[in-house]
Amino acid sequence: QLQVAESGGGLVQPGGSLRLSCAASGFTLDLYYAIYWFRQAPGKEREGISCISGSGRTTTYADAVKGRFTISRDNAKNTVYLEMNSLKPNDTGIYTCAVVRRVGCTLSYSGEYTYWGQGTQVTVSS
Repeated sequence: QLQVAESGGGLVQPGGSLRLSCAASGFTLDLYYAIYWFRQAPGKEREGISCISGSGRTTTYADAVKGRFTISRDNAKNTVYLEMNSLKPNDTGIYTCAVVRRVGCTLSYSGEYTYWGQGTQVTVSS
């Protein structure tokens, strides 16, 4: 079965850190797949917050997470990571990864995605 699955979410205090993983199965995350991370806060629309190109050389971040989040990929492990530091309560939401067969990565991409994960809950609260 071709799919991606997120893990690593949970409850963390403000100022804390979490690392999310997006693992692919049934296919290889090679140079031709860009990976996106989205989040959906309670009562809000889903927003793209980060992406990484197939080569890993290009990474992009939304202003809300820039300087605090880091996206990376390990093609040998078929996994993409989102390292989240200095977490704030408004980072709370469901975090979902998506894969698109596209070399480059821009958060303005509005086309179809090849695979979507089910999402993982991140709650930042004291």
